[in-house]
Amino acid sequence: MRFPVSPLTLSGTRIRVWSSGRVRQRGFGDRGGGEGDKMANSNYHNQSLRGAAYAALLVLLLPVLWPALFSPLGHASPSVFSEWEAPKPRHLSLLKGALLSQIASDQRSEVWTPLAPQGWKPCIPSSSITGHPVKSSGYIQVFLDGGLNQQRMGICDAVAVAKILNATLVIPYLEVNPVWRDSSSFEEIYDVDHFINALKDEISIVRELPTEYTWSTREYYATAIRATRIKTASVHASTKWYLENVFPVLQSYGIAAIAPFSHRLAFDNLPSELQKLRCKVNFQALVFVPHITTLGEMLVKRLRYPGRVHSVEHIQEVIDENVDEGSGKYATLHLRFDKDMAAHSACDFGGGKSERLALAKYRQVIWQGRVMNSQFTDEELRSQGRCPLTPEEIGLLLAALGFDSNTRLYLASHKVYGGEARISSLRKLFPLMEDKKSLASTEELAKVEGKASLLAAVDYYVSMHSDVFISASPGNMHNAMVGHRTYENLKTIRPNMGLLGQLFMNKSLEWSEFQHQVQAGHRGREGQIRLRRPQQSIYTYPAPDCMCQA
Repeated sequence: MRFPVSPLTLSGTRIRVWSSGRVRQRGFGDRGGGEGDKMANSNYHNQSLRGAAYAALLVLLLPVLWPALFSPLGHASPSVFSEWEAPKPRHLSLLKGALLSQIASDQRSEVWTPLAPQGWKPCIPSSSITGHPVKSSGYIQVFLDGGLNQQRMGICDAVAVAKILNATLVIPYLEVNPVWRDSSSFEEIYDVDHFINALKDEISIVRELPTEYTWSTREYYATAIRATRIKTASVHASTKWYLENVFPVLQSYGIAAIAPFSHRLAFDNLPSELQKLRCKVNFQALVFVPHITTLGEMLVKRLRYPGRVHSVEHIQEVIDENVDEGSGKYATLHLRFDKDMAAHSACDFGGGKSERLALAKYRQVIWQGRVMNSQFTDEELRSQGRCPLTPEEIGLLLAALGFDSNTRLYLASHKVYGGEARISSLRKLFPLMEDKKSLASTEELAKVEGKASLLAAVDYYVSMHSDVFISASPGNMHNAMVGHRTYENLKTIRPNMGLLGQLFMNKSLEWSEFQHQVQAGHRGREGQIRLRRPQQSIYTYPAPDCMCQA
């Protein structure tokens, strides 16, 4: 069966598109006659070609304008037409139970109770840890890739490496992120003056190279092999490696550029002074620029006192107020659910065959078969806790733990894969959910809009000031926040991914049983001190290296 879409006239050619995808055309400007005018034939031929081109373009656009007519195309070409099928709730029974359940007042109060003192405290002095820097052996440059939090860890490592080599550190260069295409510099994110002053008794830091070394740029190292570039640093390299491989370059040339540099310093077998120096950078030296902290503080106040803070001009007035002890509380949810993460996990997120095809194709294009998870079934991955929680699943977890519909929830995330349809279940459970755009005006966001690192910095600030923090899946933001909030003894819920994977696969589970198992499986996972074990990151587990027993 076929039916026509209304005919269109394009450059003298009548186009009739049929549902089968065929295009019929009939010229109505023909120059008939017996003389066979070549010019007329040429014009007619050109018009016909233009008409055919327009018709082909129209056929490509029709699936976008009327997707219901072309659903088979979506399965055949997932890169273009794959994400029409809106994700639906996968746990309807649990969702209904959560919406109907009544949370006891004592349980509701317990989720907001701050962590009790755990016998540990920060023990990094503001003064020198390692001693005043002596005569510099040269300049160290590092080029950092990744997002805000991966770069943050790299900055801390760079300071430690400069100390190992007794070198002068050049303010780190932040690579353009290939996913978010963000070109934000160190100076746009962090207060450089504070950074230099906080570490002046530890190492020498300069904003830029002196004139004789200005040739040492990112572009210089991208065009050829250079003797001053170190690109063989192994992941988690030792202090000995840097002394044997980088120090001779400094002696010969007065400068060394290390790229790539992410995760290029070991966590183990380092002097305690170096470990404390890394933590001093992370927790004391890295402070966001004023306009980020001002915006972050404004969002915090609007979350705690809805309707009372209306503009940046009035923020100081509100900050200085003496507020009641029972003022509003809020939780931050880091919802790391972008397409990159979803594809790499190789899990099924309920978007149907079209979504699975799209993610599989994306995975192949980006990682070319190097994703090990793709060798396992969805059930195997979930039972092992290797599937990130969807917005629906993290909402059910929060509801089971005792957060109710009156919870003010701040959503810290980049673009959510699946859009609003993917978040709809979470929003039903927590109608007071907010994010940057719902709390601030376009004018207030102007300085950070479109810059992923600056937006992430605002989220970091709001997350650090929340009463409770929870992340939907492990990652750099999760690790950084767990470490920083552990250092400050703040409540931070770590989802039990293995348990939750198994619970969500049990489709016959009633809400009451789900709630019971969730609460039992998350005791001791609210920010309790976990001592760092060998090979674990000092930025996720700051005790005992950067903390002392009280």
